Amino acid sequence: MSRKKNSRHVMEGVQAAHDGMKALPRKKFKKPADATMDIQAIADGVRSGSRLYLGKAITLLESSSAEHKKNGQELLNQLLPFTGNSIRIGITGVPGAGKSTFIETFGEMLTGLGHRVAVLAIDPSSSLTGGSILGDKTRMEQLARNPKAFIRPSPTAGTLGGVHKKTRETMLLCEAAGYDVILVETVGVGQSETLVRGMVDMFLLLVLTGAGDELQGMKKGILELADAIIVHKADGENAQLAKKTVSEYKQMMHFLQPATDSWKTRSLAASSVEETGIPEVWKMVKEFEDTVKVSGYWKKRRQEQTKDWFRSMITDELHSRFFDHAERRQLVKTLETQVLNDELTVAQAIMQLFE
Repeated sequence: MSRKKNSRHVMEGVQAAHDGMKALPRKKFKKPADATMDIQAIADGVRSGSRLYLGKAITLLESSSAEHKKNGQELLNQLLPFTGNSIRIGITGVPGAGKSTFIETFGEMLTGLGHRVAVLAIDPSSSLTGGSILGDKTRMEQLARNPKAFIRPSPTAGTLGGVHKKTRETMLLCEAAGYDVILVETVGVGQSETLVRGMVDMFLLLVLTGAGDELQGMKKGILELADAIIVHKADGENAQLAKKTVSEYKQMMHFLQPATDSWKTRSLAASSVEETGIPEVWKMVKEFEDTVKVSGYWKKRRQEQTKDWFRSMITDELHSRFFDHAERRQLVKTLETQVLNDELTVAQAIMQLFE
């Protein structure tokens, strides 16, 4: 058979196959399941304590998609009646204080006592460096494998406000999933401490031995946020020095305003390596909870935090909607240039922008 005839037969075969495919009945694809049903399934999965469904729920809330945002808030609304039943503990510390080691040891002890522990990590600096804080799971390998624990980083979304929103919502989802101890770790420094203080019940500050030298680089404001100061790495040669440091902090607390009404800030030593002082930290946390609940400040603080969250979200939404229009963004750039060139005052530019 010549090459020309062979080519013709091939083309005829292709055409026949094509005609045969057209003759086949079209396959009917099922429409996606109703969104409400999906949300209900995720809600049920979260309530069952499934870490898989909890992860899916958090991912839904973190999505920037308008539809996902709507579904995420519907999911959260369904789960709200099952939230608020944990103790929320913020943990910060000076560089090298061993926050991750402390959290892992503390978390392992709590799960051993029958508690379920969620660890949420905040790192505002990652929006500047582009770094990932998913490393938290590698820093806490043992706790990450614990079936009674859940570790999740909070994405910055470029702003502290973004962290604030996502961490609060993640916290609520964790509570709905049955986690009764929520540990919020601030990895960054500066404003993140105030941020975390505004979303937890109790705030722990980890420090090292030698309070006098350390305080040279520590802001007084951070000390005033703390409900307890844990002198960490109180082991080996540091054991005796740690006791002295605890006494020094206790003396300092007399000159500072307590962070929580009805509670006097405490200081104690602990070692995650030797696991000494860790049970005492939990005992103190429970004393704090009992004391503050009896005084009525527990409920008051949570209500104030929710009100602050509501108002901050109004500001975030206004900012987002304002810059949602391309024309307005361009006008901002134009006015900004005029202000920098001394063609307009800042007040005049603002007046033009809002006319």
